[in-house]
Amino acid sequence: MANAHIKNLQSTLPRGAPIDTACLAGLGISSALAHRYVKSGWLEKLGRGVFMFSGDSLARDLTLRYLETKIPGLHVAARSALAWHGFRHNVAHEEKVILWGNRPGGLPDWFQVRFSARYGTPRLFDDDFQSDYGISRLPESPNGPQVSEPERALLEMLSEVGVHQEVDEARHLMEGIRQLRTRHLMRLLAACRMIKTVRICVVWAEELGLPWAPQAREAAAGRIGTGRWVARMKDGRTLILKP
Repeated sequence: MANAHIKNLQSTLPRGAPIDTACLAGLGISSALAHRYVKSGWLEKLGRGVFMFSGDSLARDLTLRYLETKIPGLHVAARSALAWHGFRHNVAHEEKVILWGNRPGGLPDWFQVRFSARYGTPRLFDDDFQSDYGISRLPESPNGPQVSEPERALLEMLSEVGVHQEVDEARHLMEGIRQLRTRHLMRLLAACRMIKTVRICVVWAEELGLPWAPQAREAAAGRIGTGRWVARMKDGRTLILKP
């Protein structure tokens, strides 16, 4: 009987994806039975109430899809999202995937020991702004995880400048993203609550001669602040931006 149940699971559920007790219950397998499968070697326990088929390796994208059901707003963000859209400068070996979400607390331990990732919960946009605006699945990966679209990813990356994001790399990346959907970017820029992000976006766009720079200055009116913006970076450098 156990073999029949496991064969049913293996034919029903995707390999390489986490399986939780709710999913198992929907297939008629109780928590107690699941733990018997762990003891008999059919399933491997990942964490409390989460399993995978023994001998499997978790697939990153399937695992992120699973975590989306547990962490509100989870998506690939900032520099990682730009890279997934093909905008890269220097690609580090085994670079961490940058993930943003709306729930404090971080990623599960079982995920972090298998994947290189960094999770954050920045509040980049106004509270009344549509929280999932500019987040979607890649056209070539409709069953993949949620990823920031280039316009949103750009602002997310700029928000990390001097913290997690190196200044020169950010500027090089921005220079290479000349063709963006201006209307979408301006809507995001007008809702951005971080003066640093708005200021960097507008000033660098003007300095780099990006085609959407004039619209950015207009969209940022009232959000760009006054006077010079000065910040000390983690590497000891000082970033100065005119208004």
